[in-house]
Amino acid sequence: MIIPPIQSANLMSGDWSQKGDTSLGDNIALFDATDGIASGGEIPDQASGTGVLLLADGSRFVGELFGAKGWGEGELVFTTGMTGYQESLTDPSFAGQVLTFTYPLIGNYGIHHGTSESAGVWPRGVVVRHAMKNPDHRDSIASLGEFLSYHQVPGIEQIDTRAITRRVREYGCVLCVFGPIEDEEALKLHLNNLTSPELEDLVDLVSINEPVIVNEGATDKLGKPLPRIAAIDCGIKYNILRSLCCHFEVVWCPPSTSFAQARSFGISALFCSNGPGDPAHPGMATNARNTLAEAVKSDMPVMGICLGHQLLGLASGLQTYKMRYGHRGANQPCVDLESGRVWITSQNHGFAVADPDAGMLAAHPSGACSPEGENLHGSKVKVRFVNANDRTVEGLDLVNKSVFTVQFHPEAAPGPHDAYPLFERFRDMVDEHYGGGN
Repeated sequence: MIIPPIQSANLMSGDWSQKGDTSLGDNIALFDATDGIASGGEIPDQASGTGVLLLADGSRFVGELFGAKGWGEGELVFTTGMTGYQESLTDPSFAGQVLTFTYPLIGNYGIHHGTSESAGVWPRGVVVRHAMKNPDHRDSIASLGEFLSYHQVPGIEQIDTRAITRRVREYGCVLCVFGPIEDEEALKLHLNNLTSPELEDLVDLVSINEPVIVNEGATDKLGKPLPRIAAIDCGIKYNILRSLCCHFEVVWCPPSTSFAQARSFGISALFCSNGPGDPAHPGMATNARNTLAEAVKSDMPVMGICLGHQLLGLASGLQTYKMRYGHRGANQPCVDLESGRVWITSQNHGFAVADPDAGMLAAHPSGACSPEGENLHGSKVKVRFVNANDRTVEGLDLVNKSVFTVQFHPEAAPGPHDAYPLFERFRDMVDEHYGGGN
């Protein structure tokens, strides 16, 4: 079967055939967000001078501008990772947000070629305490500020990020703007008219447009063809694709893909990725939700990560809701209710699936949530994982079905790797579902 090539030229290039190689994607030609810099692309002059950060609750912070010239705007969120800032900046799930790093020194080891999670930088602004201007690593090709400037993303430093984090933890995520201090009055007017990025179809913004086979003809170490799956891209991270390619032949599909289209590719299972925004948005997220529901109804094995988890929750008749400040970082403890084991996980989400019994835990003061819905596939769902800190739902299993989802990231670039075996669980589930075959 011939699948049309992807049309989005900024996402990938080169020969997509792995020819049997099932490593972590060494032969997959993906456009990395650093490619332009590595090939000698010109980095625009960075912003400089005093800047001001304004929050919708009236809070005001003065700092120093860096990165791209211009204004930053979006929903202010924070992430607690001490490392992995390049992976966070290139994670499509941050689309529409202004990303605050709680660790005070960001940019220490610079920017490295080939370690991004996508072809772009997705936050609409970056807030840090100290942006390191002279990174100390032999493999660094640019500083944090140069990387942001190249991708036209503004930043502001010398900000009391601890104060911002405490404020967001207590009162919830808020809209914000920042820019040159001489623009403060104009920034205030702009903030008053700013609308939530969650109203946008962010999934459509960050996903591919046409399907493509990632590793056509992939085989295992014995030369046996790997089962083929469709990976629905709602803002997929590269390392998810690499991880899936270790166990499957992967057809990378846009979120507009219907289940009938996905099945026409000769797949044995369906996967749904992470992504930004409100899972109940009526655009591409809802289309992906319906595709998941149809796959479950047809008794096909299904796995979902992050937004994919939330979409299956909606398809199962559960509500989703906006969290007070979400979970973003590489140190989130989750409890497997079946084994009692605690896993340390990497996460990036601002919405959650409501617990069938406890309801909406750690909810945002706005009360934003999806309307009550119906179970679109008719199967019973149970909670498998919960967050050890706030008991929010972190994973679902469908009873007597080869279907499960997790809110956290098993591919965990840059780590930790406690949950990586979940990809093996999915492969085992697919093999068992088809009696050991493909």
